Amino acid sequence: MSAHCQLTGSQPGFGNSISHSHRRTSRRFDPNVQRKRYWLPSEGRHVRLTLSARAIKTIDVIGIEAAVARIRARGGKV
Repeated sequence: MSAHCQLTGSQPGFGNSISHSHRRTSRRFDPNVQRKRYWLPSEGRHVRLTLSARAIKTIDVIGIEAAVARIRARGGKV
């Protein structure tokens, strides 16, 4: 799934668009997903992650090493 965050696991939500006449059609609420490259000092290489905007802020707080550990604990590949 393309609109999926590797750190938080957030993925699209589904709902309805409601027009002026109150007719309902399906729609998707996609998370704000970005591709971002980080330097991973422990492995001496760059890693490219697909992250939501909230996950980018989380990495700023906890650091890239802890974030990669969380991704691997969830079973994700880095």
